[in-house]
Amino acid sequence: MNKKTSSIEFTLLGRSYRVACAEKEKAGILQAVEFLERRMTDIRDMNKIVGSEKIAVMAALNLAHELMSLKEGGLDLGELQSKITTINNKIDSALVDQNNLF
Repeated sequence: MNKKTSSIEFTLLGRSYRVACAEKEKAGILQAVEFLERRMTDIRDMNKIVGSEKIAVMAALNLAHELMSLKEGGLDLGELQSKITTINNKIDSALVDQNNLF
C-alpha cells in the first residue's frame, strides 16, 4: 500500500517548523499545532518562562501528565467513541422526525 505523504510547515512561538506526514493526517496535525501553540503561549504568559525550549518541555510535561491521568482514570476511547456514535444516531433520527413534520 502506497501512503501519500507531504510536508506541512507551521509556527510555534514565532519559530517555523516543517514535518512530513501522511496526507490524511494533515488536518489533525494542524489542529494539534493550534492546541500546542495555545498551551505554550499560556505557559509563557503565566510563568514568565523565557526560552522556547523550556516552554516546550513544560508543555510536553503537562500534556504527558494529563494523558497519564486520563489513562489512570479509566477513560476508554473506544467506549467514548461508541457513545458519541449513539448520540449522533439519535440526533439524526430526531432530525428526520422533525423534517417529516413539515
